[in-house]
Amino acid sequence: MKYMTINNRKVAFEDEKNVLSVIRKSGIDLPTFCYHSELSTYGACRMCVVEDDRGRVFASCSETPREGMVIYTNTPRLQHHRKMILELLLASHCRDCTTCRKNGVCTLQKLAQQLGVSYVRFENNKPQLPLDESSDCIVRDPNKCILCGDCVRTCDEIQGLGVLDFAFRGARMQVMPAFNKDLAKTDCVGCGQCRAVCPTGAITIKQNIRPVWEAVADPDTRVVVQIAPAVRVAVGDKFGIPKGENSLGKLAAALRRMGFDEIYDTNFGADLTVMEESKELLERLESGENLPLFTSCCPGWVKFCENKYPDLRKHISTCRSPQQMFGAVLKEEARMDKEDKRKTVVVSIMPCTAKKAEIHRPEHRTDGEQDVDYVLTTTEVTRMIKEAGIDLAQMPSEALDMPFGLSSGAGAIFGVTGGVTEAVLRRLAGSSRQEELENISFTGVRGIDGIKEASVRLGEREVKIAVVNGLKCADEVMSRIRSGETYYDFVEVMACKRGCITGGGQPVPIGARTKKARLAALYKIDTVAQIKRSNENPIIQTLYSGLLRGKEHKLLHNEK
Repeated sequence: MKYMTINNRKVAFEDEKNVLSVIRKSGIDLPTFCYHSELSTYGACRMCVVEDDRGRVFASCSETPREGMVIYTNTPRLQHHRKMILELLLASHCRDCTTCRKNGVCTLQKLAQQLGVSYVRFENNKPQLPLDESSDCIVRDPNKCILCGDCVRTCDEIQGLGVLDFAFRGARMQVMPAFNKDLAKTDCVGCGQCRAVCPTGAITIKQNIRPVWEAVADPDTRVVVQIAPAVRVAVGDKFGIPKGENSLGKLAAALRRMGFDEIYDTNFGADLTVMEESKELLERLESGENLPLFTSCCPGWVKFCENKYPDLRKHISTCRSPQQMFGAVLKEEARMDKEDKRKTVVVSIMPCTAKKAEIHRPEHRTDGEQDVDYVLTTTEVTRMIKEAGIDLAQMPSEALDMPFGLSSGAGAIFGVTGGVTEAVLRRLAGSSRQEELENISFTGVRGIDGIKEASVRLGEREVKIAVVNGLKCADEVMSRIRSGETYYDFVEVMACKRGCITGGGQPVPIGARTKKARLAALYKIDTVAQIKRSNENPIIQTLYSGLLRGKEHKLLHNEK
């Protein structure tokens, strides 16, 4: 154990990688714009500067802690320094804060208030730059960029895409795609991880709130909503509900009061996906063709594979994602109902920005009709709840509607990395005995490592599995598969680190405590669920013998 002195108090440290971590460990929340523990140290914003006993001022994020260091975090000199940085940032920043989508959750706004920057002495002489609204998933506003580089490093270091980078120098510096292309014309997969780390309104979610309100208000429209598993453990963040708490019942109550007609669980769609994907895996194992089988639940991953590994596209499962399967089922049910003459609009509440692009893919139309009409992220539905004057924390918990309100614990864990694999293995297991399910959970598919490998026996065959989260890790695995360096039978990929719980549409900030709480909450939902395996969901069996009979491939798969 080593010690350093922070503001005249001794603080112990061990393996912290920088002085900033020790300061925060001591209970002092030193402000930063460009620091994220999972990214490389950039040291550009200089907000985390400290002063040592010799009068040296340095960025605490880029300084290694040493035994006997004496530092101060809030001297008059440092206060002046931080205020000046903020004032200069604000001087070249769009000041339409009241109408900005990040109003109230903007780090720049928060720190200006915290540090007492009440006016800006300098004029903003920067030219007004156009917004990039070409993407279905996110909007880029260069007028609100503070050049912290968080989006650049996230896109490169976590996702391995490098879509964004710095251009020009000095006062002309900007963050943009190469040659200032529209995002829609780049290899952007719409994962929204750049938006999740952006401290201002420079990168925001593409909004679909207005058309959904209009549909809800139309008496001739039946608005059906499905809620993804990761949403329920994040939607309460902005209402004072404890981190990770399952707020599905409260959300259902709020949505009913807002005017939605029917409320279902995307976990039901996940159960359908398990049924179809496990069947497809067995067929491919038997034929030996197009192995490994890649999961198809994550649209960011699917687009990444299409962009960078088109020769391996045939390995992606033909199954639609849970969102798309459920959307197709809901629209088919509406087509078969001859009594209800209302137009049916399907709305998905998702943790993911890439889902907004997924619904517009040509294969996600049935009989010429789009299966899912709108996607609202968790952040958007939070805003709608507030617009309606509803306090989610005060809502009573209400049940979902039937017949599609029943799902398994296997569907719930789709929201975390490894969850799809575990659900498929449960389906293929010989029984639902507790020992059998525990053995599956201990195979190595759980955990937050970027690449996990497991080996399980299915009948006479040893099946090799890889579970991947984060597209940079996916790139590594795909390169090894393409070169023949390694072999797998089944590969699960999620574009976002840790899975959907940290999706680009989730409420931010998403710190270590929040990530841990959301992960634990989804596994807790599974633990207390009475139905553990998708094939034991009685509504699924009824659906196969009824509405889906003879239409399984048409409604549940991409290849007709």
